[in-house]
Amino acid sequence: MPSSTDRIEKKVFLKAPRSRVWKAISDAREFGSWFGVRLDGAFSPGAQIRGKMTPTTVDPEVAKMQKQYEGFAFDFVVDQIEPERLFSFRWHPYAIEPDFDYSREPMTLVVFTLEEVSGGTQLTVTETGFDKLPPSRRAKAFEMNEGGWAAQIRLLGKYVAS
Repeated sequence: MPSSTDRIEKKVFLKAPRSRVWKAISDAREFGSWFGVRLDGAFSPGAQIRGKMTPTTVDPEVAKMQKQYEGFAFDFVVDQIEPERLFSFRWHPYAIEPDFDYSREPMTLVVFTLEEVSGGTQLTVTETGFDKLPPSRRAKAFEMNEGGWAAQIRLLGKYVAS
């Protein structure tokens, strides 16, 4: 059983059809638009993708906060794609130091699960694997991603409602 320091879970009801939410999370261009990242490839299982942070197009206030990270590069690996149900990837959480090599660290697993419900879609985002990170980074990575996912699901909600 994962500890509370190993797992982030966010649930949100989105007033949008599951097909719309699915496209927003599984299409690399759409994902980048609301998330605030420019990705260099399409999502497919096993794909290794490089992203560069860029301010979100969804919310000017959040875009201002993201501006300080603009241009920061990060890598992730697409894990699973089950259309309109599940999308997952692995990445190095809170990998913001430009001169640090994160490639030797374990990656966390991010899973988006969609469920059709009356009037919209129930989205659950989980990220696990923080307890495997080096102790020097573990707490900060968890803290930043805990807040980051709360902000990202709000951005996604705005994106699919527009």
